[in-house]
Amino acid sequence: MSHRTLYIAAYDVSDVGRLRDALKILKGYASGRQKSVFECFLTPAERQDLIAQVRGVLDRYEDRFLLVRLDSRGKVRTLGKALKPTDPPWFYVG
Repeated sequence: MSHRTLYIAAYDVSDVGRLRDALKILKGYASGRQKSVFECFLTPAERQDLIAQVRGVLDRYEDRFLLVRLDSRGKVRTLGKALKPTDPPWFYVG
């Protein structure tokens, strides 16, 4: 299995149609989310595919998209009922 890295993806989309399309794309890669922020465990190839798909949907002048790689050396801290992110043995991307 390829090595996966945890990313946080977030968007701010001004058009309802593009928002729906972006949501559909991100749901295909995310293992968790809250509103317009998603946790995504991605291989390098999946990262490139995600960026290409989002680039094809969003307007570069009106919308915003952010993909941040989280440093695996950092300690994860959770509050309340939150669960620490884990890399499950398999992912369905579809």
